[in-house]
Amino acid sequence: MSLNSTETNDKTWFYHAYSIWLFTRSDLKTIVFPQAIFGIITAVAMHTAQGDAVPWARVLTRSPRVIFWVWMNLLPFTIDNQRRPASIMEDKHNKPWRPMPSGRMTEAQAKTVMLVFYPLAIGTSLRLGGLMQSLALIAMGYGYNDLNLADWHWTSRNAINALGFCSFASGALDVTLGSSHLDLPLDVVGWLCIIAGVVFTTVQTQDMADQIGDRLRGRSSLPLVVGDAQARWLTALPMVAWSFICPRYWRINDGLEIFMGLFGVAISCGLLIYRSIEADKQTFRLWNVRMAGLYVLPVWAATSNGW
Repeated sequence: MSLNSTETNDKTWFYHAYSIWLFTRSDLKTIVFPQAIFGIITAVAMHTAQGDAVPWARVLTRSPRVIFWVWMNLLPFTIDNQRRPASIMEDKHNKPWRPMPSGRMTEAQAKTVMLVFYPLAIGTSLRLGGLMQSLALIAMGYGYNDLNLADWHWTSRNAINALGFCSFASGALDVTLGSSHLDLPLDVVGWLCIIAGVVFTTVQTQDMADQIGDRLRGRSSLPLVVGDAQARWLTALPMVAWSFICPRYWRINDGLEIFMGLFGVAISCGLLIYRSIEADKQTFRLWNVRMAGLYVLPVWAATSNGW
């Protein structure tokens, strides 16, 4: 009897832990791993550019902390977003496996979990670094969810996404370096601004496959505001432009510049030609791969040119 009770408790804890993980499942490829990669690679690039020996042991041992910091700061935001009635209705069509539409958790339970994890995110940032970014993410979460800026207009939605990407990226860099670096090199500050520009002008790639759910909740995403065809062109053109601008920013003039340019052109062509929901999901996956590829440019430039 006691053994059965223990097994039931184990399953219960696993069930709830899995439910919490599901809140961030779709963001692992967009936020958690890409932003962790940014922080780790940019830290390596900074050491290389300064002529210092890269402290690989320190970088590798801090890498799990970087991933954990990004995930911990992302989790309460995603819970806050997904627990709302409009989000639950949207997810029933777009992502029915999430905790709310699948019935794994009630709205009240989700709110309780969210209120627990927001202080934990701040505490994690106090311990590991990235406190200012953590507080900024909380403020952006309030605007995105409580002020409804995510649904109000595609420009406010994209702007918060862009600022969020930069906050996660710079926070991950702080955690990798082991302290808050407000005096980042101007090249890195400029790079963060470029990343914000890339996200602001192309992140609507994720909205192409979600148009049914977005229409149901009344979200003014770019494809619903200007139309599907126009949105694809308004996304494809800057995607191609950034694919050449980003390598140029780091003064990369070798085969990597050509590869990044052609990769951007290929993704843009796919976005314009293949317009099914599944094809749009695949295009968004490639968009995330491309973002991770952009994050490699600083270390490539540091090893080749020394910035």
